[in-house]
Amino acid sequence: MTRDEDQLHLAPGSRVGIVAGGGNLPIEVAHSLSARGHRPFVLLVEGEADPNSPLGGFDHLVLPIESFGSLVASLKKNGVTHAVLAGEIKRRPRWSAVRPNAGLLAMLPAFLAGLASGDDSLLKTVIRYIERRGVKVVGAHEIVPELLAMRGVMTDAAPTDSDRKDLNAALVAAHAIGALDIGQGAVAIGGRVIALEGIEGTDGLLERVKDLRDHGRLAARRRGVLVKCAKPDQEERADLPSIGPQTVDGAYAAGLAGIGVEAGRSLVLEGPAMIARANTLGLFIVGLPSAGASDGQ
Repeated sequence: MTRDEDQLHLAPGSRVGIVAGGGNLPIEVAHSLSARGHRPFVLLVEGEADPNSPLGGFDHLVLPIESFGSLVASLKKNGVTHAVLAGEIKRRPRWSAVRPNAGLLAMLPAFLAGLASGDDSLLKTVIRYIERRGVKVVGAHEIVPELLAMRGVMTDAAPTDSDRKDLNAALVAAHAIGALDIGQGAVAIGGRVIALEGIEGTDGLLERVKDLRDHGRLAARRRGVLVKCAKPDQEERADLPSIGPQTVDGAYAAGLAGIGVEAGRSLVLEGPAMIARANTLGLFIVGLPSAGASDGQ
């Protein structure tokens, strides 16, 4: 199947709303829609998405995360038929500041259960909440399918046999913590997993590895790898694992040899810039088969 066939085809009169968190993903979605003649409406999550970014050039509204009870009403008021949840949301709501409406009160037990269970459970609850109110939720990769990681080596540098052992170890570990709805990434060095992604995210994981390296806890001659993969029961319409130039810089600072991502279920942001950056620094980036599949690369 080609990427054109993967792309969501919008009927006349459809309008896509982007619920935008931080990072470059909402911008790439907005630009792709605009290039296809669809003018998106953007809900900028306050404190996460930057109104001074290119997103501010589209019809938009800034919404505090504590006002998520009015999210669907805001989308519908602006003619939105399809919604994309794109970008990082690092802060949880301050419940003392939430102003619930009748619809939100009905869903509050499910929201609280989602918060207690993990990020993916919470996202599934949010998506159900939106769709039950008449707005279809679609994935960013359905709007911009070319963001999906392809299988194989993407860079000038390629993994060695030793790197392959690290990639396999980290992929198994990332898959395991994903099954627990904890995180999506792991770092392996010398065939051994040395760090797992937690609530701090990938940037925090790489910073932790850098600190271990700086303090002499990791051998300088063994560089290792970062691997990111989707959770086994991942809600693929939101929060697919992603990498970009910042990930490359973080991996390089942590002394790693390269990055592996699950092909077909991970996003590559600012792809040309990311590949150019990796080539300049001598890191490899490779799209991997899913955990448990044989890697014939």
